[in-house]
Formats: sequence, C-alpha cells, structure tokens
Amino acid sequence: MGSDPRDKEARHARPARNARPPAQPAVKHKWYLSHERRVFVTALAGGLPAALVALFLLWGGDYSPKVEWTLSALIVGCWLGFASALRGRVILPLQTLSNLLAALREGDFSIRARGASRDDALGDVLLEVNALGEILQTQRLGALEATALLRTVMIEIDVAIFAFDREERLVLVNRAGERLMARPVERLMGRSAEELNLADCLRGEETARTLQMTFPGSAGRWEMHRNSFRNRGEPHQLLVLTDLSRALREEERLAWQRLVRVLGHELNNSLAPIKSIAGSLEKLVEREPRPADWRDDMQRGLSVISSRAAALSRFMSAYARLSGLPQPRFAPVDVCVLIRRVVGLETRLAVTLVQGPEVTINADGDQLEQVLINLLRNAVDAALETNGGVRVGWTKSAAELEIRVEDDGLGLASTTNLFVPFFTTKPTGSGIGLALSRQIAEAHGGTLSLENRAAGQGCEARLRLPL
Repeated sequence: MGSDPRDKEARHARPARNARPPAQPAVKHKWYLSHERRVFVTALAGGLPAALVALFLLWGGDYSPKVEWTLSALIVGCWLGFASALRGRVILPLQTLSNLLAALREGDFSIRARGASRDDALGDVLLEVNALGEILQTQRLGALEATALLRTVMIEIDVAIFAFDREERLVLVNRAGERLMARPVERLMGRSAEELNLADCLRGEETARTLQMTFPGSAGRWEMHRNSFRNRGEPHQLLVLTDLSRALREEERLAWQRLVRVLGHELNNSLAPIKSIAGSLEKLVEREPRPADWRDDMQRGLSVISSRAAALSRFMSAYARLSGLPQPRFAPVDVCVLIRRVVGLETRLAVTLVQGPEVTINADGDQLEQVLINLLRNAVDAALETNGGVRVGWTKSAAELEIRVEDDGLGLASTTNLFVPFFTTKPTGSGIGLALSRQIAEAHGGTLSLENRAAGQGCEARLRLPL
C-alpha cells in the first residue's frame, strides 16, 4: 500500500476501549464478551474442527507416544497462534481508528493513518478519516484567522462595542468601550447594563437611534445600533455606540466656512461697487467749481448704489427663505393632478406630459409644487437656448415614486456645484432653487438628482419620493 509522506503515524498503543470513555457506560451482563474476546473465540471455533480431526488422526495412527505428544503440541500451538493473529489483524485497525477519532475530538488534527490506499475496505475508511482531519484542520485555521482579524478590528476600531448576555451582563467590550467607561476590561466584565448606564440602550426596537448621553470617559451625542445574536445557544445583545459629536463639529465648521465664503462673496460683489461709487461721488461734491454735468453723475452713481443695495437685500431674503423652510405638512396628494397643474403654469414653451400611473402619495403638496416649478423652469430655460423640448413624466415602483423632467438643452458642463446655495450660472438667478428643492425632497424622505441624459442631448432631473 502507498503512504503519504506528510502523514504522521497513528498511535497504536492505547486500546480502543480506553481512547474515549463512553458518556453513558453500557450495562454489562455476566455473560458479556468484549469485541476482542468474541473475535478470538470465533477464530478458535473456526479452527476447532480441523484441530480435532488432526488430533484424531494422529492419536489413532501407529505413532510412538513421543511423536504423538510433539505433533499434538504443534497442532494446538498453531491453532492458538493463528487465532491470536487473526484477533490482532481485526483489533489493531479498530484501535487505530479509535485513536484517530480521539485525536480529532481533542482538537489534534495533525495525526494521520499510514498505509491507507483505495480498493481496500479498511484503506477507504482510513483515507476518509485522513480527509476529515484535513478538512477540520483547514476550517480551524480559517476560524482562528477570522477570529484574530475580528479581534484586531474590534481593538482598533474607534467605535464602542458592548455585548450582553441574557441577564444583561457584559461579556464583551473593546478598547473604545473601555475608554468610554474609563475603566479597564477586568473591572467591566460581568457588570450589569444598569451599572454601566446602558440599560436604556437595550430597550425598545432594534433600530438606529441618536441619543444624548454622558459617560465617565466622554459625553455628547451618540448613534446607537443594537442587534441580537446567539452564542452557544444563549441569546445575546450587541450594542454599538458611535460618537457623533466630533463629526458634527467638523461638519458644523465646514458649514460655517461655506456660509462665510458665500456671504463674503456676495457682500463683496455689492459693497465693492458701492464703496467705489461713493468715493467718486464724495470727490465730485468736494470739487470747486463743480462740473456742469455733476448732477447727472450724481444721479447715475446713486442709482447704481440703490440697485446694488436692492440686490443685496434680495440675496438676504433668499438666504432667509432657504434657512427658514418649514417642516412639510403631509396630506394625500394626487400626483397626476399636481403635475398637470404645474405644467399648465409654464407659458413660454409647450411642455410634453408623459402620462404615468394613477397614484396618490402622502406629502406636502405646496412644497412639492414649488420643487416641480423650479425643475420645470430650469428645463425650459435650457430648452429655449437650443429650441428644444421639455418632457415631464412619472413612474411607480413597489417602494417609490419617480418624477422625471427632461430637456433638450445643452446639458450640464459640471455637476459639482449644482446644489451649492447661491451658486448660479444665470445672470438673474438667485442660486437657491435647486438647493431649496433638494432640501424639500429630503424632508419628504426622498432624493433629487440631476444628470446629463444618456440618450441624446440635454439634462434629466429625477425626484424620487417614498410611497
């Protein structure tokens, strides 16, 4: 038989009955024979007729007593020897299998049986046991690597992770959780959720929530996620706390930077010419003698100052409108009626209405009408530059309503600043239409996107609202 050079020789010293004590020992009767003894007795019984016949012929012949006793001893010895050899040939492979299985049970997957080959019943069994050991060894190695990776991730991740058993006692915590509780893991394990001020997080539905909480190691706003899992059949709860304060402060800082940049840009655009013209008018008044047309210059300068002041006033009004958008008042809205009404308001161009399914949604009709007016106005402005058309339609899926506004204009040169407040490419635009529209869409739990059409020239706006 062939052998695998990587395999190790199985241990044969231990008897099979000692390899793994039965969990519930069987009751042995007085007449009970072990498997080894039954094999030995069966081998003796198989050779008994031949031994008796040989002895009968020997002792019935004309032989001297010395020859009879010598040959009788030889016959009985061979009989017992072959019976013992047969017992060994049957029992030894079973002991080998017992030791292999015991090693697998104890987690030692490196033991292999030698001399296993195909086309042999015993060899097939040994090969299958070796293959089982290979599979278990590979699976354990993968499990150990996955556990090591998970442990590393849990240690390094900047999110507090806690696991509680069915008694709501802590059984797992990572390094971020230790910092949050300002105590080492040894003093945290086994503590109840009530002692850790986390009992409220384990109540209610398993949905993400934002909480304002104070812990020994930190305080602020936290995003809480909770899930259930089982470990060794026992229910557990996994609690994940993410600190939102740092992210919110960073977003707030960036928002202030953007706001100051926009306000500074608009104020400079208005105040720079006002300052320049005011200085020119001041010099004009101080001149002696004044030029003959000084009144006309004075009137033109004051007119420019007045127009820039009015533009600045409109800008501040637009900002107040953007920042003061009220919460939507939800009510049933017939989508077909709403879109037809908005299309009827546009008189500069005949808008094509692509009929969609009859659908009623729960939304703020006035706010959605404002969104559609903004999108349709932008589409018509673009289409008038190329003498193209505008199409409005809607579709319905199982989860959402999608309203599309398409135009045959020049398309979008860049989508980077589309939703930046007060950014506009139109000479008389305010730059709040798209920003306000997206704000309304998100207040309804939906989205608003603008992109160039895949088929043909122009732009396509998609307003998606949940049903």
